[in-house]
Amino acid sequence: MEIRNDAETSSYMSLFAAVSYGIASMAMVFINKAVLMQYAHSMTLLTLQQLATTMLIHFGRSMGYTKARGVDVTTAKRLLPVSIFYNANVAFALASLKGVNIPMYIAIKRLTPLAVLIAGFFYGKGRPTMQVTLSVVMTAAGVLIAALGDFSFDLFGYSMAFISVFFQTMYLVLVERSGAEDGLTSVEIMFYNSFLSLPFLMFLIIATGEFPNSLSILLAKSYSFPFLVILVLSLVMGIVLNYTMFLCTIVNSALTTTIVGVLKGVGSTTLGFVLLGGVQVHALNVTGLVINTAGGVWYSYAKYQQRRSKTVKQITDLEAHRK
Repeated sequence: MEIRNDAETSSYMSLFAAVSYGIASMAMVFINKAVLMQYAHSMTLLTLQQLATTMLIHFGRSMGYTKARGVDVTTAKRLLPVSIFYNANVAFALASLKGVNIPMYIAIKRLTPLAVLIAGFFYGKGRPTMQVTLSVVMTAAGVLIAALGDFSFDLFGYSMAFISVFFQTMYLVLVERSGAEDGLTSVEIMFYNSFLSLPFLMFLIIATGEFPNSLSILLAKSYSFPFLVILVLSLVMGIVLNYTMFLCTIVNSALTTTIVGVLKGVGSTTLGFVLLGGVQVHALNVTGLVINTAGGVWYSYAKYQQRRSKTVKQITDLEAHRK
């Protein structure tokens, strides 16, 4: 009975982490899109989000609001590659949002499970089930069909989105295989990720020529109250998204985090047709997005069933062992 209760508690925590991440992730896409429609400097925006996260956790620790430990050099070295991959993913995702509409952005990001499976094949994770294989193929086919009917096709935006998928895959695989985040709380991982990213991001905004012009434009736009509200929301949601994503990855797995990302895309795709300017509707584009979404839902269901069967078997085996 104890084993079953522990399993149920763990399931509730997993569900909370997954739902929280899904909601935060969906909201963040629209908030970032709203900011970037008025302020095109995506690298500067990401730098501000990470700076806000670092400062909040630092002051929270100093004032005793969090028990997160201070910076440890050994831990920082271990987490540096993880931080680089994560921030590269976010940086390219933000850059893609400047040219890609939200439904197509979500569709391309749904290719992450396919990339994770391909990466798993190369490092010997094992062959996926037939349902999983067919669902990711269906998701990829949907992206191709939708792209053919995308009137607002932007090569730069599409390229940035595909590169973002690559870095997100590398991040998820690295976290799962290296165990780099083992023994750390969500807040500590969030702090290291934000803190370690700052030198990297500062170099990028200077090298790309965004800074200092981006700061001057930001200060000028800050006099607009609506823009200021959206910007503050973006900074706050950046913190919330980071926390819920790391929590979901720790409590569940890299694959579960990916599945949640796919599922929240269903709502994001639907809302993306009507919010923030909407999308030019074409039968081919809509058909592709429907196929892509159906593939994503099928994939999520297949992985849920796979995990559930594994959990039930573990509980049964443990109870049989105790008898």
